Amino acid sequence: MEQYNKLNNIKDDTMSLKTVNFYYFSGTGNTFLVAKKMEATFSRNGVKVNLYRIEDSKPDDINLEHAIGLGFPIAEFSTYDFVWNFVKSLPEAKGTNVFMVATFGGISGGVVGSMSEILKNKGYTPIGAEEIVMPPNIFYVQDEKTCSVKIEKGIKKAEEYAMDLMSGKSRWDSASVFSDMAYYISTACLKLTEMSINQKLIHLKTDIEKCTKCGICIKLCPVGNICVKNEYPEHGFECRYCLRCTSFCPAKAISCPINYKGKTYRAVKARELVK
Repeated sequence: MEQYNKLNNIKDDTMSLKTVNFYYFSGTGNTFLVAKKMEATFSRNGVKVNLYRIEDSKPDDINLEHAIGLGFPIAEFSTYDFVWNFVKSLPEAKGTNVFMVATFGGISGGVVGSMSEILKNKGYTPIGAEEIVMPPNIFYVQDEKTCSVKIEKGIKKAEEYAMDLMSGKSRWDSASVFSDMAYYISTACLKLTEMSINQKLIHLKTDIEKCTKCGICIKLCPVGNICVKNEYPEHGFECRYCLRCTSFCPAKAISCPINYKGKTYRAVKARELVK
C-alpha cells in the first residue's frame, strides 16, 4: 500500500517529466543498463522515454519541448571528449529540464558541477545528477560474482534515482572550487591519455592470429577509429579508450595493455550496443 501511494503521489504531483529524450553513451554496457532501468521506471509511471546514443545524435535535432537526460561513464575523473562536445553543442534553451547520470568504478571527478554550469549558461534547468558505482573495466577487472552484485546495486540505485526525478527529490549541485579543480585535473588526465595514444604507449591493436574478421570492433567504435586494412581491423590514433573493442571482441584479439592480466569486462551483449 505504501508503494502504491508513493506511485500515486508521483503521478499526481510531478509531471514536468512527461517526455524524456535520453541521450547516453556506454562503453562496456554499464551506462546502457542504467539507462534501460531508468527508461523502464519512467515508462511504468507514465513518462514517455526516447533513448538515443550520443555517438549517433546531432544537437541540432534536439527537441527542447521535452526533458533531456544525459548518461555516460566517468573516464579519468571526467568523461570522453565527444560527450563534452555533445553537451557543449546543445542548442540554447529557455528552461528545458535536464538531468544526468554517470557510471563509474569507484572514483569520481569534476563532471557534476562543471556540466551543471555549462547547461545553466545555455538556459537549461538542471534537475538532478547521480553517479552510480558499477564494475570497473580497466586496470583490475573483478570476478563475475562481484560484478553481478555491483550491477544489481547499481540498477537498484538507477530505479531510485528515476523515482526521485519524478517526485522532485533529486538535486544537481552547482560547481564549487573543488569541482572546478577536479575538472581541470581530469581534463589534463584525458589529454595525457590522448598523448599516450598518439605516442603509441597504450595504442590498442588487433592480434591477426586470433582475429576472425567479424567486424564487431569496427561497428562498435564510437569515433570511427577502426578500419579494415589488408583484411584485418587497424586502429588509428583517435582512440578515446572507451574499451568497447577490447571488451566485446569475441576472439579476445584486442588486448588492453594496462589491464591486469589482460582481463576484460562487459555488462551486455555486443548486439545491444552495435550501431
